[in-house]
Amino acid sequence: MAEDENGPGGDSPQDDMYVIEDTGESLNDFDYKEAVAEPETSSPDADKELERLRDENRKLKDQYLRKMADFENFRKRSEREKTDYFKWALADVMREVVPVLDNFERALAMTPDGDGEFRKGVELIYKQLVEVLQKYGLKPVDSTLVTFDPKVHEAVMRDEESDLAPNTVVEVLQKGYFLNERLLRPAMVKVAVGKSS
Repeated sequence: MAEDENGPGGDSPQDDMYVIEDTGESLNDFDYKEAVAEPETSSPDADKELERLRDENRKLKDQYLRKMADFENFRKRSEREKTDYFKWALADVMREVVPVLDNFERALAMTPDGDGEFRKGVELIYKQLVEVLQKYGLKPVDSTLVTFDPKVHEAVMRDEESDLAPNTVVEVLQKGYFLNERLLRPAMVKVAVGKSS
């Protein structure tokens, strides 16, 4: 049996077409309220069923909104934790690098001032190291001639002879550092306590 030119089974393309009859009505004649109106129910069982479905719809909508809010909170919390992780991932490395800065400062303090090439080279390396560490969020605690703050200072010596007001930081014995606004290491300081009488 030969196949029809329209394909297997002989279906013509016109079998898939829809025919719309023109009744002569316009959109102005169409009653929208009637089209979307709920069907009138005559039995109390149908009313109960409709009310039950509405309650279920409200509950499902409420559950959906709660789940969406929970998901949004989870997304924000995850983003915050990820940001914090990257901020503090370098904390252990920085704790080990900070003593290297201390040693550079000690070396510069012991080297006589002058135009020596060696001193200039050490200063350049120190400055370069400080700039790199600052780029990653390391910054020193401001400690000289400020009021002692136990949150950022560690008092290791008292100065009873100083003319400065009590609880003033007289000298920094070891610099303290912040990493991204969080204390990495407190500053070891000498604090004025007022002259003893």
